[in-house]
This record gives sequence, C-alpha cells and structure tokens, in this order.
Amino acid sequence: MSAEVRVWRHPRVAAADGRCIGRVDLVVDRRKAKRLARRIQRVARRERLPKIVVTSPLRRCRDVGRWLARWGWSHRVDAALAEADFGAWDGEAWSAVSKAEIDRWCADFASHRPGGGESVAELLERVRRWQPGDARVAVSHGGWMSGALWLAGRPTSPPTCAQWPAAPKHGQMISL
Repeated sequence: MSAEVRVWRHPRVAAADGRCIGRVDLVVDRRKAKRLARRIQRVARRERLPKIVVTSPLRRCRDVGRWLARWGWSHRVDAALAEADFGAWDGEAWSAVSKAEIDRWCADFASHRPGGGESVAELLERVRRWQPGDARVAVSHGGWMSGALWLAGRPTSPPTCAQWPAAPKHGQMISL
C-alpha cells in the first residue's frame, strides 16, 4: 500500500458473543451499520478522502458499504478483506473447542490451521497482498486488522500467540 488507508472494523454483531466467528456471515443491526457509515462519512469529509469504500464480502462489513453507496459512494467488495477462516471451528462456541486444540494452535501459532481453516501465515500473506487501489477507506474484521497491525511493525519473525496484536474494538479505525 502506498497511500494511507483508514480501515474500520465492522459494528458488533450480537449473535457472535462467545463464539468463534470467522467466515460465518452474520447480519449486523442496520442501525449500527448506518451509524458506522455516518462516522466514516464524517472522517472522509473532514480529511477530504475520495468517496470510495472497499469492504469484506461478509455482511457485517458489506452492509456498511451499502449505506455509503446509498449516499453516493463507490462501493467495492474484496474477498482479501474477509475475516480469517477458522474451518470447523467457525460459528462454534469457544467453549466447544477443546483446550488441546487451542494449545496446538498456540504452540504453532503462525502455521497451524485452526479448525482446518486458514493459518495466521496465510492470513498475513492475504493482508500483505491486499491493494486498495484508489480507495482510502475500507471496512474489515478484527483478525484481518490484527494481521495488518502485525505487518505494520515489520517483525523479523512469525508472530506467536502472545505477540499477536489485540483486535481493534468494533467500529474502531486504524490507519495503514
């Protein structure tokens, strides 16, 4: 990425509490999506950003982009912004995932594929390759944003479980 991009985390989804949520396509309350879209619009206006937004294809992000599109923005969907794929864990209660499985993931954090899904190394490669084009605004997910924060620090080694950055709060923005 050459120019600075503001990446926002989608609004909180009530159905996600206590669950492993990656590619599960949950619906966000339309008022929350509209509220975040308004906040993005204010920041873009203040900073004179182009009215172009790129979102993950998952509804909790895409719905924010749809609000912006209603207000004259160009909205593009990019699968590279999707949340991490947790395979068989996706949608399950965290309490249903065995401690042994989580321990295996933490022991080989970068390479292990939790639930048979996507490894952190694969997520990082997807984040690294993402190109926003002429957009300066994106809406994505906590795991994707943690990966972007990790890469922004330019570490010399793969992340460990203990080093992995915490996900930004729902509705929070980071600049890359």
